[in-house]
Amino acid sequence: MVTIVISFITALLTLGYAGIVLYLRQGWINLQVFQPSVKSLPKIRVSVIIAARNEEDKLDKTINDLLNQDYPKELFEIIVVDDHSTDRTSEIISSYSEQGVLLIKLNEHKPLNSYKKKAIAEAIQISKGELIITTDADCRMGLQWLKTIVDYYQQTGCKMISSPVVFFEEKNTFEKMQTLEFLYLIGLGAATIGQNIPSTCNGANLAYRKDVFNEVDGFRGIDDLASGDDELLLHKIASLYPTKIGFCKSEKALVYTHAKPDISAFIQQRKRWASKSTKYKNKGIVALGISLWIFNLFILINIVIGLFDAHYIYLAGLSFFIKILVEVAFLNLMCGFVKRKNLMRYQPLLSFAHIFYFVYIGLAGNSGKYLWKGRMVR
Repeated sequence: MVTIVISFITALLTLGYAGIVLYLRQGWINLQVFQPSVKSLPKIRVSVIIAARNEEDKLDKTINDLLNQDYPKELFEIIVVDDHSTDRTSEIISSYSEQGVLLIKLNEHKPLNSYKKKAIAEAIQISKGELIITTDADCRMGLQWLKTIVDYYQQTGCKMISSPVVFFEEKNTFEKMQTLEFLYLIGLGAATIGQNIPSTCNGANLAYRKDVFNEVDGFRGIDDLASGDDELLLHKIASLYPTKIGFCKSEKALVYTHAKPDISAFIQQRKRWASKSTKYKNKGIVALGISLWIFNLFILINIVIGLFDAHYIYLAGLSFFIKILVEVAFLNLMCGFVKRKNLMRYQPLLSFAHIFYFVYIGLAGNSGKYLWKGRMVR
């Protein structure tokens, strides 16, 4: 009887996972590749905001990329907020003051749990742009990044726009596997937008109207969590404008950043991302995340029981095989989009490792604190 029950649940979860991934794959396909208008003249004033903490080694490259954007200089401003850095971050930002880069220095005497949200909110308060675009202090972007996102905004009238982020300059297999896994996450977030059920985005490449940010009362109500300046804000805006969330599916809109150098940093990052999951307003998305976690858990359960009964090894093997198939079907599209199909060679190993780390992160990310930018937060 127990065997029948476990077999039935495993089959149900496996079919459910396959159905969800294929449904989201269609969501990615639904998103049309965006073609910027050749005749479109930039007329939107934009504020690009960066929250930086101890980023002296990469910040200058990011600022230079922004200053070199193919966009009228009089129509955009760059605001960088120094979040209590202990290195040369403020000095680097100040060195660009003559080129119009604005520096804000956070000076909070009382401990906060959400320094990044505070930093972004402070910058928005003094910003002059109609459109707010956030990125990170270690990101790189092409010359037409800003122009492409603004053109998408002008053509679609979206209230919030998520755009693609990808890792680059990987040094080893571990970092390449992170790139592949991150593509999966970015793709799933984009796909939910393609299916009109926006769930995730990434603050390294996110745009929204300033008046809409104020309309939803900014980060109020979600500022008790260190992370979530992107996804939790997405949910607030989507609750008012469910059909006005867009994804700029364009290679020119890509932002590039780096994978984590070691497992410890990777785990801390994923714990931070997972910590947001139970705070989503849309409980259907929470339920979806839990079901995916249970699916991976059951593969592990079948592997453990399979040490004593070979039937369960077959169950785990079948679930894993179907998991790989649907993930390959999805990731092949994503790797094609960023022209990194060579990463697909790591998919079987990633899919196997994903089972273990996903189960662990699901527990750890919602049951304690994590280290972020040298601070222990929750």
